[in-house]
Amino acid sequence: MSAVLLCLVALGFVSIVVEDVVHIDKAKTTLFFGSLVWVLYFISPPAGETREALMLALDDNLLDIASLWLFLMAAMTFVAYLSSKGIIDGIVNRLIPERMSERQLMLLTGLFAFCFSSMADNITATLVCIAILLNLNLPTDKLLRYVVLVVFSVNAGGTALITGDVTTLMIFLADKVEIPHLLLLSLPAFLAVASLSLMLSRGLDGQLVLEKKEVHINGGDKVVAGLFFATILSTIGGNILFGIPPVLMFLFGLSLMFMVVQFLNRDEPTLEYIRKIEFDTLLFFLGVLLLVGMLKELGVLAYFPHLYDVMPPLAANYVMGLVSSLFDNVPLTAALLNSGIEMTLPQWLTLTYAVGVGGSLLVIGSAAGVVAMSKVESLTFGSYLKYSGYLLVAYSVGFAGVLGVSALL
Repeated sequence: MSAVLLCLVALGFVSIVVEDVVHIDKAKTTLFFGSLVWVLYFISPPAGETREALMLALDDNLLDIASLWLFLMAAMTFVAYLSSKGIIDGIVNRLIPERMSERQLMLLTGLFAFCFSSMADNITATLVCIAILLNLNLPTDKLLRYVVLVVFSVNAGGTALITGDVTTLMIFLADKVEIPHLLLLSLPAFLAVASLSLMLSRGLDGQLVLEKKEVHINGGDKVVAGLFFATILSTIGGNILFGIPPVLMFLFGLSLMFMVVQFLNRDEPTLEYIRKIEFDTLLFFLGVLLLVGMLKELGVLAYFPHLYDVMPPLAANYVMGLVSSLFDNVPLTAALLNSGIEMTLPQWLTLTYAVGVGGSLLVIGSAAGVVAMSKVESLTFGSYLKYSGYLLVAYSVGFAGVLGVSALL
């Protein structure tokens, strides 16, 4: 049965790759295979597994999924409101000059995504960045380049902060690194983003002429926009000071938005904005996380620590970054930490960078990539894979940069 389940999980991921061939929405196929493997897991459980143990495993996975679902729902509702009120257009008008080259836009996009994801979570940063790019009405082939850069940049942006990436926080809590050491990762992470920006800007020689629109934003919408950024900051602060889960703070911020709009404009149907979010995105997340959860239950991730027995730690860390584009980096990092492997401080820093940024190498390797694929119709597994060479070079540049700054310690 374990072999059957592994084959079905593989088929689930293959269905994402061949979406353009079979013309079946990836949300449908991943949900089908994701739920099927768990049904079969209960019908024919591993030897010695009790029903209570099976329910505990399912509940743990559903808790992770529910947290991500609710967080994504809250963030997408916020962005849907801000976009419909023209606030995203207002940001475009303020940040982007009326005339600029496409290469300048590429560098500006990478910088903005990198910095914004350092303050916000990857999902929120991706949603905002893509909303801005879609408002520019770029040609499809050029839009893909900018979206690929956004996915890579938001993953790189949070690597150096314990609030920016869960795996960074896990390695910090395990006393493998300290905050001053982590901050050193900002430089090589940005170097990776800059190198990818330069590579993706090759052949972009056009000029972008932005038609400035007069956007009138009333006082109430400005209050909601301020509440959105206050929610982001309070999510970070609440998690650091009191350990409040980010999903709880974002749900509280969303409820405040509903109340504020209710008192400012009683005729505003705020709950309608929940219906505007793309639920196929949420279903896709559900299917993917069910598949990843099954891999964890089957013990697949437990094999990766053995890689350190046959390879030098630095080489193994580099490979772990590549592996994190296929497997969820959180259970992967947990498996490495629980294995008791011994590494030096520079080696732990390279692992922190690798599992944080490596998920960008495939579009399904990170939450940012999955969100982007659901928001941009032309972004598929295959179209993203075309830039895999550039992404691998940028990832390698950042990895080498981490070795360089580690030499300063």
